[in-house]
Parts: sequence; C-alpha cells; structure tokens
Amino acid sequence: MIQVILKHKVWSIAIVACCILSLASCSEDEFLTVDNPNSITDATFWNTPTQFNTALTTVYGAMQFQAVSGSGLSQEIIRADIADTYSFFGRWNIFRQLSYTDNSEQIVNKWNQLYIGIFRANQIINNIELADETVFATGEKEAIIGQARLLRAFFYFQLVHTYGKAVIRTEVSTTELSKALSSIEEVTQQVILPDLNYAKDNLPLAWDDSSDLGRVTSGTATSLRGKVYLFAENWQLAADDFKEVIDSGVYALVPNSLDNFTDQNEYNSESILEVAYSSTANPGANGNNVDDTPGNSGAEASAVSSNYASIGGFGGFNTVVANLYLHELFTNDEIDPSNPVNAGGNLHSQRLTASICPKDFEGTYYGVDNTDTNVHSYRGLGLTALVKKHTNWFQGTAEIALNRSGINFRHIRLADVYLMYAEAVLNASGDVDEAIKYIDMVRSRAGVITIQQYLADNGNTFPQLHISKQRYGSQPFVNATADNLMTHLQMVERPLELCFEGQRWADLVRWGIVDDVFATMANDLNWRNDNLESITGQAPLFIEGSINLLSLGGIDRYSSSQHDYLPIPAGEVQSNNDL
Repeated sequence: MIQVILKHKVWSIAIVACCILSLASCSEDEFLTVDNPNSITDATFWNTPTQFNTALTTVYGAMQFQAVSGSGLSQEIIRADIADTYSFFGRWNIFRQLSYTDNSEQIVNKWNQLYIGIFRANQIINNIELADETVFATGEKEAIIGQARLLRAFFYFQLVHTYGKAVIRTEVSTTELSKALSSIEEVTQQVILPDLNYAKDNLPLAWDDSSDLGRVTSGTATSLRGKVYLFAENWQLAADDFKEVIDSGVYALVPNSLDNFTDQNEYNSESILEVAYSSTANPGANGNNVDDTPGNSGAEASAVSSNYASIGGFGGFNTVVANLYLHELFTNDEIDPSNPVNAGGNLHSQRLTASICPKDFEGTYYGVDNTDTNVHSYRGLGLTALVKKHTNWFQGTAEIALNRSGINFRHIRLADVYLMYAEAVLNASGDVDEAIKYIDMVRSRAGVITIQQYLADNGNTFPQLHISKQRYGSQPFVNATADNLMTHLQMVERPLELCFEGQRWADLVRWGIVDDVFATMANDLNWRNDNLESITGQAPLFIEGSINLLSLGGIDRYSSSQHDYLPIPAGEVQSNNDL
C-alpha cells in the first residue's frame, strides 16, 4: 500500500501545484493549449466493458505478485513445523528464528502488494458505477463487479490473517491517506463477507468460454466464504458453504495428486482458486520481478521453484526443505496395496511422491534415480528430504533459468475443501461418520490406508500417525471420537495434503496450538540429536549426518502476541498518521 499511497500523494500535490502556478502566471493565450487526444485519462478509459475487463486483468495480475503467491511465501512457510532452512539463507532464517522485523522484505512486500491488488479492484468497483449502463450486456456489469469484489475479498482475507489487522480502503482516494487499523472481525464484516456475498450471487458456477479459464466463480466465492466462517469458528455456516461446493457437481478430485503441482494439467477439476503463471511469457525477465516494481519488467512467471529445488546441477538452492516431522509423517502414511493407484508397487503414497524427495524416492528426480550422489550429497546438516512440490522435477534435468517457473499456484482446491468440511462438521455437530467420509476421500486418492479401514481392522480404533514411530517405537490406537479426528486433521491430514501451500501457519494460529506443536517439535529434535548415532541410517527416516537444530531458536523465542501475526510494516506506520 505504501507504493500506491505515495504515488497518490505525488500525483495530487503535483496537480494542485500546477493549478496554482497556472492561475498565478499563465497568459490568456496559454489557456488555449490543446490536450493530447491520444492520452488515456479517467474520462476516456472507464467507459466500455472491454476497458473494465482490461482493468480486471490487472487485478488478477496482482495475484501473481511473488509475496502473495510466489517466492515470498517460501519465507513465511519456514515458520511452521513442516519445513526447514539453513542459517546462511538470511531472508528465510529470520522466519525460522522468528527474528524478522517490521522492515523485513516479505513483511513489507506482502503488505504493499496486497494493497496494490485492493487499489486496482477499487478502481473498477468505484468507476463502473459511473459508467453508462447501456454499454453492458445483461449481467455483464455485475459479473465484472463480482470478480473485482471477490479478488478484493481474497486480498483482505490474506491481509488480516497475515497481519492480524488491516486498514480498510474501499474507495480510490487521493486525500484520505491516513486511516486507523481495523480488526479481523471489522474487516470481515465490513468488506470480506459483503464482497463474497455479492460475488456468490452474481458470478456463474462455471464460465462457458474456454478463454475465461481461470476466472473466479460463484464456487470460488462460496469456498472462500466457508473458509472465512471456519476461521471465525462459525462452524455450521462453514459446513453449509463447503457442502454446497461439494454438491455443486462442478469439482472433483483429480486421480493423481501430482496434477495439482505441475504446469501440465492446470485449471483441472480440483481447482477452485488458481493463480496463472507462465515460464514463456515475457522471456528474459527474472521470475522475481513484479509488474509494479519501477525499472523492472514483470515476469509473469513464478520464482518459487528455485527456492525449493535442489542444488547440484538442478538449478535450485535448497532454501526450503522438508523437516523431520513432515518426513516422518509421509513415511508413516502406510500405503494400501489393494488400492489401484498402488498397482505399480509404490513404496510411498502418491502425495509423498508429489511433495517431497526422501532418500528412497520413487521414480526419478530431474531425470536421475535414487542412486545419484549429486542429490544425496546435499542431505547433510539435518536435511533428510528435498521438496518436490512447486518445482519442475518432473520434466527436464534442471529448473528454468532466471528463477522462472510456469507452475500455477493453487490457493483453494477441492481436497482442501473436503478437509475443511470435515473439520467444520466435527465442530458443528460431532458427526464422526461424515467427517471420516471426506477425510478418506483424500486418503484414498493418496493411496494410503483409510481411517475406515483402520477402524474395521483394529476394533474401531485408528493409529495416531503424528506420534514419532522412530522415537517411541509404535503409535497408540485411539477411538474415532470428534476430538481424536480433529487431532488427526490438525497433525496429519492437513500438513500432509497441503504442505508448502501456505496454509500451515494460519492453521496453527487459528487452532491456538503453536506452543504445543513447538514444544513437541523441540522435544523430538533434542531426542534425535541425543540419539543420532543409534538412529543414523535407520527406518523410517534413514537420516545421515547431523540433526538441524536451527528451529530451536524460534521455538524458544515464540510469543503468541508477537508472532502469531506479522508486524505492520514500518513504512506504513511512518506514512499513516492514524497508526
């Protein structure tokens, strides 16, 4: 927002100054100066549906910003219990150590970039009300507004659940530059829900024209509204919205988990809110470039892949790696040999193969198999599993040059909706059977033993898969109560299915379990470190080398009041007198 506000400050001051100078010193002849008829002004631009759709493209474009859907998110992901980094990656290590400041790169960039998106949406919403009604086809105006308002709601949802507060700006103003912060509840009630309600009522369930692929829909609005209700613990309203999406018949899980994380099956049946990227558009521009950065040409590509990909000839940096907890979760997620997805004799679940690369990874990784020493030589310092998700490991032998990737980023997909629906149902009504039904749809697609199978084979009990088998030797079996299933969702299902998709920290915060998760993480890390010699090379992790204890600093430093939400950027505080 700082970028946008400063631009407005300069523009308004310059106009006022010119007016004063012209009135004071211009001759009568100088008032006859003719304006350039080819220049674009507010009077000439905001007039036709084509112009409004062109502006709408820039709002979608703001979704591509790296701090919102790209490489910047990899820094935030480091905070939680499923990822790690190294001390020499400073921009990532400050999130692992929880030592970031109100002037740290991602904290400033995300705030600014979300407000650029809001500003662009506001331009459409404000100006379209002044346009001639007769130039729009039936429903066309409402559909443009609906998309702009839905995207604005998305930007505000990201703001309040990243920073804990936000400045409400729904008008394009050059004078109202200082304004107080509003709470999550205030932003939700005043902006997010009204925007989503409008979008839900005025957008189609699906767009007819293939050229509209990727536009947000009524299903997008309903899914995001359900998520808003879920975060607010309005369980029944959340469950109703998620069930409406599920029953709409528009969406279906894709058979292969990997289809959600490549550039080869994008906008598939599982996609609900997806951000477009291209590795070929605007060639030569670095993937980290965004279109609002002075002196840079926006890349249209994502730069996140190089942060996750392996070094050693593969074009990445190992900046973000899977940690021990996530690695063990994946390896403990036992496959079901009777499931057709495992007909090829898989060792691991589909979602492990699509998400991380442990020592015994299946198939190939950038064209090499698990005997390649180039891969395994970078597994020291406690690194036990590389990240596959969001990288181009499945094609070619290396990442694309200039940090470019064309893999779209999915903010909401049906598997997420299934898991959120199960959570809402457990809390709204305690309907265990309904929750298990949708948890098991996700587990079955992954090819692992379902909860129902465990119950049938083990006296109506299932294992606590989040307990470290390596440390404790076994995992206790528990009854399928609402509380036990909720723990399973929190500690197993959501981290496995949605790892590295930007969901984990917000989940831990809304559940209020960061302290508990960190305490368990610290105990397990210290135990592994004390027993490293005896567990080196042993199942299920086959760890070689040391244990990465970097996260212990952040665990010791964590304070809910300071770290659940990121600080408001220093520049915003300095430029906004009402903060």
